[in-house]
Amino acid sequence: RGRAFLIDRNTILLPMIGLISIGLVQLVPLFGADIPAGPTGSVASSSISLDPYSTRLFLVRLVIFTLFFAAALTFINSEKRLRTIAGFITIFGALMAFFGILQRLVNPDGIYGIRGTPQAIPFGSFVNQHHFAAFMVMCSGVTLGLLFGRDTGRERRLLLLVAAVLMGMATLMTSSRGGLIALVAVVGYVVIATMLANQGDNPDNRSAVARGRGRLMAACGAAFLLVVFGSVLFLGESNSLIRGIGFVDQADLSNGRSHFWSIAVRIFFDHPIAGAGLDAFGVAFTRYDTWPGVFRVEQAHNDYLQILADAGILGISCVIAFVYLLFAKGWSVVRRSSSPYRRTLAIGAMAGCFGILVHSFFDFPLRTPSNAFIFLLLAALAIVNIKMRRTSEH
Repeated sequence: RGRAFLIDRNTILLPMIGLISIGLVQLVPLFGADIPAGPTGSVASSSISLDPYSTRLFLVRLVIFTLFFAAALTFINSEKRLRTIAGFITIFGALMAFFGILQRLVNPDGIYGIRGTPQAIPFGSFVNQHHFAAFMVMCSGVTLGLLFGRDTGRERRLLLLVAAVLMGMATLMTSSRGGLIALVAVVGYVVIATMLANQGDNPDNRSAVARGRGRLMAACGAAFLLVVFGSVLFLGESNSLIRGIGFVDQADLSNGRSHFWSIAVRIFFDHPIAGAGLDAFGVAFTRYDTWPGVFRVEQAHNDYLQILADAGILGISCVIAFVYLLFAKGWSVVRRSSSPYRRTLAIGAMAGCFGILVHSFFDFPLRTPSNAFIFLLLAALAIVNIKMRRTSEH
């Protein structure tokens, strides 16, 4: 309609393009197979990926994510659109949290009371309760960033507080230990980042006012966590809280993750450069598994170890580059922007990204497409360059 092709040539897209390139190379049949093909004894050509079908599907999803991210960087190009997306994430996250809490208290047989999940523990509209916790953590980052913003009006601050408490309660009620750690990480990131941003506005960082404001921010963060914990206990969900903290009587606190992690490391050592194939962990795992093999393990429950196993040093280099560019560009926005709203939104978006990156040490939340889309949307909110009006949020 505009008679123009718009694209934001942001360097943060390069690591994603690099990961796509690695997957394409993994599918090229240039290597000799281990088994002779046919009676002639000739060796068939095979690809690097041990599971080419899964690698192709992963590449399709990765291309879609890259196009979505590029579109978000391009078309979130005005203050109105920026505020609309931020408001959508906050409201949608609060509604999803409210629905998840109600469903947990009523305890229906399936998602929406219709779809059964006999081999999984659902929460809200998610089949996997841990991935719902990751979704809440990301949404709470934006909400807490705006809540702790110095120039947020009282009426809006109250609404943001209610939304943040709902998201925190929903996170705890999933019984996800990774989700709880990620939530604490988000609160800590918002508090520390907001303190640093406020000190940057103050020419005398050692003044009593700056120190008092820092103590107040820390007290607000602690009070928020206490309110969330107390609300969960008030609703009678003490079992969820106990399991989330880790006070459970079980032989293996990692729930088998230590076994998955050790195998991921072994796969990486055998395929150190380009890995065993994107999303091919499920097939590669069977070659190293010492368990009876009753269950199929498709994920390493640690996204960083899995990317090492799937794509080797090249793949983890792309991930590290993406994370570095995200936070470097995000803090550049915080330092250069003259709008209090823009700074607090960038901090909140980075906090949500930081939370799910922490959660990814214990699970695979970004392998769920909805979480990946929200993560990329938060990344776009953190780094897009938009001219903002110098007005306070009252």
